Amino acid sequence: MRSRIFLKLLAYAFFLVVIATIIIDFSIRQTWESSLRSEIQQSLTQKAALFADELQDVNNPQLQQLVARVSKSADARVTVITTSGKVLADSEADAETMENHATRPEFQRALKNSTGSDSRTSHTLGIEFLYVAAPVKNGAVRLAYPLSAIRNAVAEGRNKLMQGSAIALLLSTLLAAIAAQSISRRLQKIMGFAGRIAQGDFAARIDDPSSDEISQVAVALDKTARHLQETFTALEYSRQELETLLNSMQEAVIAVSPVQKVRWLNGSMARLLPGGSHIGKSVVHVIRDPGLLQILTDSMKNHAVLTTRVATLAPGQILQATTAPLPDGGAVAVLHDLTEVERVEKTRRDFIANVSHELRTPLTSIQGYTETLLDTSAGVNGNAHEFLEIIKKNAARMSRLTEDLLTLARVESGERKLELHPISVDSLLQDALRNFRQTAQENGNGVQLEIEASLSATVIVDADAIHQVFSNLIDNAIKYAGAGKRILLGARTCGVGPKDSSSRDAQISSRNVDVCDSDIGRKTGSGSIDGPDIHSENCVEFYVRDFGPGIALEHQPRIFERFYRVDKARSKETGGTGLGLAIVKHIVLNHGGAVRVESALHHGATFFFSLPLVSVETPKLSRE
Repeated sequence: MRSRIFLKLLAYAFFLVVIATIIIDFSIRQTWESSLRSEIQQSLTQKAALFADELQDVNNPQLQQLVARVSKSADARVTVITTSGKVLADSEADAETMENHATRPEFQRALKNSTGSDSRTSHTLGIEFLYVAAPVKNGAVRLAYPLSAIRNAVAEGRNKLMQGSAIALLLSTLLAAIAAQSISRRLQKIMGFAGRIAQGDFAARIDDPSSDEISQVAVALDKTARHLQETFTALEYSRQELETLLNSMQEAVIAVSPVQKVRWLNGSMARLLPGGSHIGKSVVHVIRDPGLLQILTDSMKNHAVLTTRVATLAPGQILQATTAPLPDGGAVAVLHDLTEVERVEKTRRDFIANVSHELRTPLTSIQGYTETLLDTSAGVNGNAHEFLEIIKKNAARMSRLTEDLLTLARVESGERKLELHPISVDSLLQDALRNFRQTAQENGNGVQLEIEASLSATVIVDADAIHQVFSNLIDNAIKYAGAGKRILLGARTCGVGPKDSSSRDAQISSRNVDVCDSDIGRKTGSGSIDGPDIHSENCVEFYVRDFGPGIALEHQPRIFERFYRVDKARSKETGGTGLGLAIVKHIVLNHGGAVRVESALHHGATFFFSLPLVSVETPKLSRE
């Protein structure tokens, strides 16, 4: 580095010295030479005039002595010429041998009573002179100065200039070496400081007491190092805090780079995976569950948050994995252990199923005995008859509740296998109309059941299961429609239909199922099962619409939960169990569809459920 700086400084100095030398040399050769010539000519003019005043007349008996004296004092050649051009005396040549000067330019101007000058080579001496002539009586006096003396003076000045330039170059070389060493030493110090920072030594500091530009760079780098140290300390604290938080989580967490390499995993995830360190390994060599690998890839590709169930990653464990994309193109997966939840849920379902099954026989007996007593109640007093009717009514309600509990348990557990067959949409609607029109008119105080819209399309469904879906939805609509009101059935392509800005919907969708777009905004609830993707172009949406009191907004997100009732008092009056919509939800989800509701107070309610139009893989739960 020092040699490069030295060469650059030396080049700059050499360039400046050479340019200055050229300029000064040009000035000497042009300006100074001209100035010297002008000064000598002016001096010769003055001396010629003084000599002419002293001589008065060329016919002076002491002319030769006078010429010699003036030549010596004036340091110039002196010549005296008559009017005819004859040379009477000359300080440096024999006048007798000199040619006539009548044609000399300076002499001719002198004869006109004016000072004349000229420069030329002397024919007598062969030397170039600067001539100046002044008039005197009967002739002229002439002084001459050799131009070689001027040129010698100029040459001497140029020689001194070259000597000065050489000295300047030597001094520049010395100064460049000193400056290069100083600059190089300081730059090496700064580079060493920057290298320590690059290696992560943010505690490094640099001290440069100077106040020039290099010192300002050092100060700026020092400030940068302090700022980096503060930032790095804060980031390291945040990283340790985040790492501690993630390692303390019961959920397993793993982060994957855009090239599907394991970037980071917490302790819970490390315990799930066999082997040693997995950082930097390909995710396909670390995670053996194809479902988790697939949603990690899909999450990075589609920039979406996805969820799946993982059953093969850890023996005996059921996990729920949620993946989300990272800003740099990678993805992170969080795995929740659902093993205990599934066990408790299975225990709950088994308990409900067992209890319901055990209650079925005594309830049937109670109903039978009560009906027998009522049929033979001729001798029964009024109070006893009323009590028997209450027993009969509640026994019937308990029977419906146990049947619904058994149905829901079978649907949730997958014990009820789906027998899927292609059925036309119109056939499903017509069957629902035939089966429930009379029931609607009799039990609904004149409620009219109609088909509003249909489609020429085919769905893959279990006809009995969908019949139960329509049964529960229509029965629910009859209870709330009101006397003389209409109940409308219909079907449409998903995402198509009139918009109603006053309605809101609650939606429970199966995992990895794109629920058909509603006419308005939607809210996704819980109730996830494995299912195929359903998009708006390959599903059909059925609906049952009533014109009853409607459902308040705060009740809609929970409307499909078991035992949830909007109006508990009315539900008891109508004999509802609170399980009908929960059964609807699970049957539809097992078909790979989705359910939702649109409603506003005093504007009725519309229940929707979507089914796939094409033959897609049936959810795993429904095939077991």
